[in-house]
Amino acid sequence: MNKKYKVDTIEWEKVLDIRNFMQILIGIFLAVLAMKGFMIPNRFLDGGITGISILLHEIFHINISLLVIVLNILFVYLGYIRIGKTFAVQTSIAVLLLSMGLLYINIKPVTTDHLLIAIFGGLLMGTGVGLVIRGGGVIDGAEVIAVFTGRKTGFSNSEIILLINSIIFSVAAIQFGIETAMYSIITYFTATRAINYVVDGIEQFTAMNIISSCQDEVKSYLVNELGKGITVYKGERGYLPGSFDIKTDCEIIVTIVTRLEIKQIQDALQEIDPKVFVYVQSVKEASGGILKVKAHAK
Repeated sequence: MNKKYKVDTIEWEKVLDIRNFMQILIGIFLAVLAMKGFMIPNRFLDGGITGISILLHEIFHINISLLVIVLNILFVYLGYIRIGKTFAVQTSIAVLLLSMGLLYINIKPVTTDHLLIAIFGGLLMGTGVGLVIRGGGVIDGAEVIAVFTGRKTGFSNSEIILLINSIIFSVAAIQFGIETAMYSIITYFTATRAINYVVDGIEQFTAMNIISSCQDEVKSYLVNELGKGITVYKGERGYLPGSFDIKTDCEIIVTIVTRLEIKQIQDALQEIDPKVFVYVQSVKEASGGILKVKAHAK
C-alpha cells in the first residue's frame, strides 16, 4: 500500500514564525537589489525562473513582476502536490513579495563594470534565494520541476536544471550576444555557490569514517576530548593484493563533524595512529544526537 508522506495541513506556526518571515523578507530585498541594481539593466541572467523572467522581459517587454507571478504559479502547485500546503503558502508569500519588490522598489544601477555586475549580482541573488529557502519557501521553481521531471526521465535534479539553464543561456547568446551570455553564466555560478553557502552554512556537516588499530584511543579522543557522538560498526580489514586471505576484525568509527573541524581531527588521528585510514562523506542534513559542542559547554 502506498504511503502518503505529504503534509496535508498548513503548519501556521512555521508560516507565522517571525524568524522565518525575516529571513524571507531580507532574502527578497537582496534578490530585488541584485535584479534591479545589477542584472536587469545589463540583461544579465540567472538560471531558472529568474533567468526566464528577465529573458522574456527583455525580448517581449512584459512587466517582470507579472512574469515572476505567472511563471511560478505552476511550481507553487507542484510544490503543494509534492511537498505540502505549508511549503506552498510560504512560497506564495515569497513570490508575491518578490513581485511587489520588483514593482515598487526603485534601485538605480550600481555599476557598469560587467565583471562586478556578474559577481556581485550573482552573490546578492544567491544569498537572497538561500535566505528564502532557509525561511521555508522558494522564489525559483526550477528545483520543483526538476524533481518531477527527474522521476519520469531517470535524470538527476542537477542534470535537469543544467539542461534548463543551458537552453536559457543559449537563447541569451542569440538575443543579446555571446559576451552577455558568458557573463550570465558567471552570475549563475556565483549565485549557485552563494545559495549553497547560505543554505548549508560554514558548519556544513560531514561524516568521518575512521579505521584504526588504536580504536580505543580514537574513541576516547572523539568522545572525551571533543565531546562528539560516535557510532561504531563491526567490520573486517585486509583482503590486500598478494595476501587476499589475510583478514582481521576491526571497528569502523563514524562521527559527524563540521568541515572546519576536519583538519584538526585528522592531525590528531595521525598522532594517535600514523597508519589510520579516514574517509570523509558529505552529509546533506543531520539532526538529533550530539552534533556539536556548545561554546559554553564544559
